[in-house]
Amino acid sequence: MTVVFFRTLILYIVINIALRIMGKRQIGELQPSEFVVTILISNIATLPIEDTDIPLLAGLIPILTFVVFEVFSSALSMKSITARRIISGNPRVIIRNGEIDQQELKNLRFSVDDLMEQLRISGIFDLDEVLFAIVETTGNVSIMQKHQNRPLTPKDVGIKFDNSEDYLQSVIISDGKVIQNAMDACGMTKQKLDNILKKEKVNAQDIFIMTCNKALDYKIIKKQTLKNKSSKKKGTFI
Repeated sequence: MTVVFFRTLILYIVINIALRIMGKRQIGELQPSEFVVTILISNIATLPIEDTDIPLLAGLIPILTFVVFEVFSSALSMKSITARRIISGNPRVIIRNGEIDQQELKNLRFSVDDLMEQLRISGIFDLDEVLFAIVETTGNVSIMQKHQNRPLTPKDVGIKFDNSEDYLQSVIISDGKVIQNAMDACGMTKQKLDNILKKEKVNAQDIFIMTCNKALDYKIIKKQTLKNKSSKKKGTFI
């Protein structure tokens, strides 16, 4: 049992490092080659765990080989458009100027049900609202609505906003722990924080989340207790 435990631990650490090297992507954003490598790594890793007669290196070497190959192919894709097209493919337009390209759907083996499902996922229930729809290399569908069907934005009605980073919220207390780097980022000093906590009559240990920005606008969410639900407090430190 001890051997199995340590073999599992080693493979777990190696796979985590390997996936970090390969990059941070969600499953739905993986390119086909990345998805294949991920599946192969997961399958190979189970063999030395299930069968202790298989040397641990028999699992580690293929995993590291796949990672090196994937990193190499990713680097090649970044430098060469041709390689990128071969490895990842090209985006395909399935709706152009509001018209469905039926031949492209057939080429992609994309059924009408698949198309309607992707539209509904994007919050669109009427084909007449779609100007362009593009199947990305990851298999996701990007959709551009017709201008008359798009939601109004502040820009459309002439409202201007300050887009500076002064309003970017940073978590300065997480589950009762003060995060010094976040405090430095928003210009919050220990003295200012102490004054806010004193004003709100709360201790840092009792705070679940506290956010703040450079304008020193803050929000406090207390930890939940058995007697009381968490409460929210907002304010500006002057």
